[in-house]
Amino acid sequence: MELISVIMPYYNNFEFVEKSVNSVLSQTHKKFELIIIYDDTDLRMLKKIKEIRKKDKRIRILINRKNIGAGKSRNNGIKIAKGNYIAFIDSDDLWNKKKLETQIKFMKKNKISFLHTSYIIIDYLGHKKKIIKAKKMLKYKDLIKSCDIGLSSVMLRTSLIKKNLFPELKTKEDYVVWLKLTKKKVDLIGLQKPLTYWRKLNYSLSSSIIQRILDAYRVFTKYEKKNFIETIFLIIQLSFNAIKKRYI
Repeated sequence: MELISVIMPYYNNFEFVEKSVNSVLSQTHKKFELIIIYDDTDLRMLKKIKEIRKKDKRIRILINRKNIGAGKSRNNGIKIAKGNYIAFIDSDDLWNKKKLETQIKFMKKNKISFLHTSYIIIDYLGHKKKIIKAKKMLKYKDLIKSCDIGLSSVMLRTSLIKKNLFPELKTKEDYVVWLKLTKKKVDLIGLQKPLTYWRKLNYSLSSSIIQRILDAYRVFTKYEKKNFIETIFLIIQLSFNAIKKRYI
């Protein structure tokens, strides 16, 4: 059975992290390590996570000396990962119990390096709001218009992500990586079965409109080398598609 490294950064998700951890621990694919990168100065939940770890030795904990953000925290987890495959989950999201099993079988059978899935948007209370269907394959020309990959649905080869770590952005750090991979001719394959629950929280960092726009500007100018006119057009297009995806 293939070892999968699961990367989970933790910051200020006191209400949801235990459910997220349990959704990983209940996976039907049992051979995994869960690397939790504790990125919070409030240590109350750290005690709880350590208690859970005593019951399941597959959990590993990294503690950041200071808050460094989700992207850099994931990078720290990636660097110590032992598995040949890595899966990501945010500390307020949930997985279907067959997520890892389904993905690893599909990836090995089809000899692919990157796989994401459809995902279900849930609210604060866990009520299902909408299903976002994964496209069977995403190319650069598709992805530059709309980021249609749910981070917590992604599984990819460790060797691939170790060469393409997350940049230092507050949001959209994963978007930069996916765009980079498409430019390197990596096939971003989508599995249409919804295996992930993405929790939409109004107070989350990614819900800040201003922050999203600022980071989108950085994505297109710094990483994609677009000029000002192209950047404005792409931000408008990206924003419209994000609104359409989540609310319409």
